[in-house]
Formats: sequence, structure tokens, C-alpha cells
Amino acid sequence: MRVPLSWLREYVDLPATETGRDVQAKLISAGLEVETVEQLGADLKGPLVVGQVLTIEELEGFKKPIRFCTVDVGQANGTGEPQEIVCGARNFAVGDKVVVVLPGATLPGGFSIAARKTYGRVSHGMICSTDELGMGDDGTHGIIVLPPETEPGRDAIELLELVDEVLDIAVTANRGDCLSLRGVARETAIAYGLPLRDPALIDVPAPNAYGYPVQVSDPFGCDRFTARTVTGLRPEARSPLWLTRRLQKVGMRPISLAVDITNYVMMELGQPLHAYDRTSVQGTIGVRRAQEGEKLVTLDGVERTLHAEDLVITDERGPIGLAGVMGGANTEIADHGEDAADATTEVVIEAAHFNAVSIARTARRHKLLSEASRRFERGVDPAAAAAAAQRTVDLLVLLAGGTAEAGVTEVIAPSAPHTITVPADHPDKVAGVAYGRETVVRRLQEVGCDVYGQDELIVTVPSWRPDLTDPNDLAEEVIRLEGYENLPATLPRPPAGRGLTAGQRLHRRIGRALAGAGYVEALNYPFLGEQVFDQLGLDAGDAVRRVVKLVNPLSDEEPALRTTLLPGLLGALRRNTGRGGHDLALFETGLVFHPRAERRAAGHLPVDRRPTDEEIAVLNAALPEQPRHAAVVLTGAREQAGWWGKGRPADWADAVEAARTVAHEAGAELLVRKGQYGPWHPGRCAELLVVVDGAERVVGHAGELHPRVVKALGLPERTCAMELDLDTLEEAGDGIPMAPGISSFPVATQDVALVVDKPVPAAEVEAALRAGAGELLESIRLFDVYENDGQLGEGRKSLAYALRFRAPDRTLTVDEASAARDAAVALAGERTGAVLRG
Repeated sequence: MRVPLSWLREYVDLPATETGRDVQAKLISAGLEVETVEQLGADLKGPLVVGQVLTIEELEGFKKPIRFCTVDVGQANGTGEPQEIVCGARNFAVGDKVVVVLPGATLPGGFSIAARKTYGRVSHGMICSTDELGMGDDGTHGIIVLPPETEPGRDAIELLELVDEVLDIAVTANRGDCLSLRGVARETAIAYGLPLRDPALIDVPAPNAYGYPVQVSDPFGCDRFTARTVTGLRPEARSPLWLTRRLQKVGMRPISLAVDITNYVMMELGQPLHAYDRTSVQGTIGVRRAQEGEKLVTLDGVERTLHAEDLVITDERGPIGLAGVMGGANTEIADHGEDAADATTEVVIEAAHFNAVSIARTARRHKLLSEASRRFERGVDPAAAAAAAQRTVDLLVLLAGGTAEAGVTEVIAPSAPHTITVPADHPDKVAGVAYGRETVVRRLQEVGCDVYGQDELIVTVPSWRPDLTDPNDLAEEVIRLEGYENLPATLPRPPAGRGLTAGQRLHRRIGRALAGAGYVEALNYPFLGEQVFDQLGLDAGDAVRRVVKLVNPLSDEEPALRTTLLPGLLGALRRNTGRGGHDLALFETGLVFHPRAERRAAGHLPVDRRPTDEEIAVLNAALPEQPRHAAVVLTGAREQAGWWGKGRPADWADAVEAARTVAHEAGAELLVRKGQYGPWHPGRCAELLVVVDGAERVVGHAGELHPRVVKALGLPERTCAMELDLDTLEEAGDGIPMAPGISSFPVATQDVALVVDKPVPAAEVEAALRAGAGELLESIRLFDVYENDGQLGEGRKSLAYALRFRAPDRTLTVDEASAARDAAVALAGERTGAVLRG
């Protein structure tokens, strides 16, 4: 919310010496976030005056239209002679009053003006546009044309109010009252201890039976609707300078007189208004919910398909406006333009109060955020609707020569003021400061509350503060007005002896281990769109497809909570490769979300006491299951080429090795088998298992992604990935990673090369060798795979393993090591049909 200091002074008699910075400090102390104070015209230096165009000569022979003008600037140039100026704009004519900057002046941005020769003529100054003066957008992007009655030679800096200070306030979602000059002025008056001249305190005629007919069919969506009619508007009437300048200072673009007045009153009182061309409205104005599929062309020219929950304004034809968001094009106010006969001369003014949640959902559903919806969804004062309508009528009569009809329509749904009962010492207990009853009552009365009672206060909340709903809200008002900086600072004392849980320590160890292995952590949003499951090639009945959907997602394209980490990681991989990255290895550990078989509604926990264990258990039972997963994705070179060698690309084995690294940190033994699942290549996919309570459980998969998945997601070729369920892995492990043992006895190494059928997995051969070798086997490593049908036989392959034997208490003999090797080979031959090569 942009608040010009000159406008703010109309409602609060601030000391003349107070600057925008001073007001900023006061408002920040009162709890408003004033981000900046813009100094308008700080580097502007005159002479800047009003001039009247006397002659215009079109200069020929240049690439763009150029005009040589003589302008009467009165005595501002010291001679009274016409000023000669070269100008390229074409939106003014002889006789128009314009803004002229004379030599010696400085425009915003430090642009100095001097007489100079250009286009073969000498230009003594410049005719100015709004952009050149830093005034903001007026919709013309051309020269400023002033009203005909403006006197030549007058100081334009004062006339256009170019020197001012504007406070830019970041209004929080609960303070809709501060989206208006009225609300900010009230906060300023409280901060300075000065009286407020409330612009809403004006005489308003009582409703009668002669007003424009209005029918509200949904009183929940619209609990107040005021309609007023003004006729006889002058088609040629334009917004006066003071009005357009105030709109520009608050960041709005002047459009036409009737629209400018409604925008001005909205910024002044915080009540959004809408003006309908009366001749375009047919019959009774209605307020109802839209029929599913109804169409409406809004003022931005877009045809919108309405939803059944949308609140709409209607006439006999159907919708003429999206309530609280934007009006319809079929009743738009027409400016005089080229033909005054087409201009609007009769208007119906709407000042209504709509349900905040309904307006917020409609605005987001149609992706149509407007100044009106911004205010309605944060809370608008319903009692200000009649005053805003009257203020609009008064300005239309004053500035457009209109006549206010006697009819006043006001439809109001019955409601009672909101009252809160609060102990007088409640703010003291919340803040830990003894304010006392008198201070509490005084501060609540300053924000507009009616307060009665002694030890127990009965507080009636003002209509412009719908955010005050419970005793803690009232306590916050007292605390912020007394000054947050006056609250005592007390540092919390954490109990001794508490540290990270075993699970937290495991997650940190896993992150450090993967980082040490060359992976970079990538944190992604926990949301996804269900179309990604098709891109990953998951079966229709896969449990991963069962998702928890959000009621209010950040993005309509990703409305569900993730059930796997891969979509986010693969998206990060795709973004980095698209920006020039080639050799990438990313990891993430985080929660995934699975819906429970039985859906339960979550209850509301109390805020005045600690919830009981039963209440917390009920809440947890309604939440989705949230296991923690770890995943990696990698592509490009795993080992870089250099003087040391050729390097090698990342492949499926690296993904499996990452899984082993994670399992090692959990102290779990990971079983690796050939597998086939979803996004992975059937021939290059490993199924990862652990043993829990004597039973094998699948905890994830690793390998190279299927080419169809790579193509669907736009990934580099041969991209590999791994994902593990950390909770199950933690359950299978002992929680303590084993450090490598150090023996004082030498190792005995035995190499064996076994020939097996090609379909036999190397992991099965390794498992058989490990089981047959017995307790003396320290480690086993596959170091060579060889295939040659001519030497080994068709459909056969050779697997070469290095077996390391060591005893904990002695040096092994050759016979002992050989016996263990032979036992391993024998069991491998029995289980897998392996035979020694050669």
C-alpha cells in the first residue's frame, strides 16, 4: 500500500517538521511494515512551468516526425517572449496547455536542461511527459496536456504536486484495514496520539423504496449491498489534476472520471466499488452463485468460464460482473473518446461487502488478482459501504456535473457485532508486563473497540477489524501499541543432556557420506503432478500412484504431495543440464507421503493448554504416513579424463554403490539382486533388499533409467538413479556403522575365475562363494567379467573374483586358504552351476 504523506496529512494534523522517515519509524514501532519511503521530486529543480502552445511547425527530412513549437510561458523565462522548443511528440495541438522545463532546470535522474541545437533548430527547453517527470503512468505515454483554464507561467512543480514523500507499506494478510488511507491514518493518529478526521464520517441518506432494484440470493456470500444512481454526467468531464496525481502516487493509472473516482474512494476508505453504465444494465441487479459453465467477459477482455462456487453480479441477461474481483465488459463505463454520443452519462454505483474466502478462491481460480479482490480477501469494513457510495456520488456530482437520484438501495443481512470476553490482566500474562487495566482499556478504545467491565472486560470489536476474533488478538493490539521494543527479553534455557536422535544422526551421516562420494545435495519442493507417474512408466495399480492432494496447492500443476523423491531430483538434473551442466551427481533425503487406508478428519488442537497424548494421537492418526527416503541421480562422467587416464561415464553400478554407501552408514547389510521396476531399465535394474525380523524386505531400486523415461522427462542419455526407504533400512541396521578392523596378521589372497551361464547374476555367484568360504573370508571383490563364445562356449561368461582370507589369531597357511577357496568354489558350482575356468 503506497501512502502519500501529503494525502495522509488531510486526516491527521502531523507536525509540519515530521518527515516521511519520522512517520515510518512511528508506524514500524506500531507494528506496520513500512518498507521504503520514496522521495518524489527530491532531485527535481525548476524552472518548470505551464506553457501554452502558440505555433507548431512540422520539420521535414528526418526519420521520425519532429515539430518546432513556440510556447507562451508568461514571465517565467524573464523576457515574456515565446519559448522555442523542438519536440517529437504528437499528442498536443496549438492552444493546448503543456508543462515546459526551461534551461537551467534538472529533471529526475539528474538530467540537466540547457539550450541546444537539434534537428537544425535551437531548442530552449523541453515539453514534458509524465515519464520524464517521474509522475507514473497516465495511460497516454505522451506529453502532459493540462486543463484549458490553467494559467501560462504558473509553477508546474506546485501545480502537479511533484514534490512529496510516499510510504510503501507491506500490509499483512490480517490487516485489510490498512489497505486504505483511512486505516493508515488511524494507525498514524494512534502512534502520534493525535485525533483522526475519519473520511467515512459523512452524512448518508437512509435507504428508501426508490433506489435501483437489487436482489441478493446468497446472503452468506454478500451480506451488504448498497446501490446509488447518478445521472446527467458531462461526457467531456475529465479527472482534475489533484485526483489523477493522487492515483498516480498510490500506483494506479488514471482511466476516466467515473472509474478514477471509484478507485480514489477505494484507496481513501478501503471499500472497493464498481460503476455500471445504467443504460447497459437490464432489469434488477442480482447477487448469486454462478451456474457451472456460465460465461462472462471481464473488463480485461477475457472470456471466463465460471465455476459453481463463483459469486457473480447479474441482471436479466445473466452475469455482468465477477463479484469482488472484476466487472463485466457488457456494462463497462464508456469514456467520451472520439464520439461524445457514446459516452456514459448515467451510472449505478455498487458498494457491497462479500465473503472473504469466497472472493479469495474466485480470484485464484481465475488467476485474476485485482485491487478489489486484494482488499475483500483481507477484510473490508462492511459499515463503510454506504459512506463509500455517498462519497462517490458526491464526487460525481461535484466533478462531472451529475445529479444524484433520491433513491437509495441497501440490502443488509442481519448480523450482530462481534464481542469478546477477556480478563483485564490477559495482556499482562501474555507479554509478561504489568500494563494495568487502564492501559488495556485505553489501547483497545484507540483501535475502535467499545470496552465495558472491570476485572472481566466485554469488548465489542469495530467493524473495520475483522481480524480481532479472540482474547489473544486483543492482547496483541495492546502489546504492539505499547511497543514491542518495550517487551523484556528472556533467553530460553534448554534442558541439558538432549541432543540429536538416533534417526537424526543417521540422516546427517548419510548426507556427509554421499557428499564425500561426490554427490551434491538438492532440496526440492515436496509437490508433484500425477502426470509424472506416466512419465516414469509406473503400472496403473502401483502404490506410488496413491497420493495425498492439497486443498490449496501452491501450483495447480503440482497439487499432490510426493510419494517418491525421483521427480524432484530428476527435475533438478534436467534444469542443470539445460543450463550447461554435464557431469552431475545429486542426492536428496526427505519425507514422502502415502495416504492411510482409512481417511480421518483432523481435529483442532487447543491453544490455551498443552494437548493431551490422546489428542495428539488422534491428530497423528489423521496424517498421512511419512517415511523418509534417500535418492540419488547421476549423469555424465563419473571419473574425469586426464593425464591419469581416460576416465569413465556414470553407470548403473555407481547407483548401486550409492545404495551400499547409505546402507553402510545405517549398519545394515544390503542384498542386491536383479530386478525390474517402473522407471528403471529392465536389464540394468537392481532390487535392493534388507532382512528385518528374519524376512527379506525390498527397500528400493537402483540402476539405469529406461530410455522411454529419459525421453519423456527430457534427461540426458544413460541417466542413472537410486531410491531407498531409510526408515526400513534403519530398522534393519544396528544403527552403528562398523569401522574397518585392523589385524596384525597378513592376508592371504586367492583369485578364482568361474564360468557360468550369462543369465546367472554375479551377485548370486558372489553369495555362494561367500557362504562356502566360511568365517576366514574377509572380503570378496568381482574384478573382471569376460565374454567370448569361441573360448567359453555359447551363452557363457567368466566372472573373476579376488578372495581375501585372514584369521583373527594366527597367520593362515597356504593349505588353509586353499581349502577355504575350494569350499567356496564347490558351493558356487552346486548353487549356480559355476565351473573353474581353464
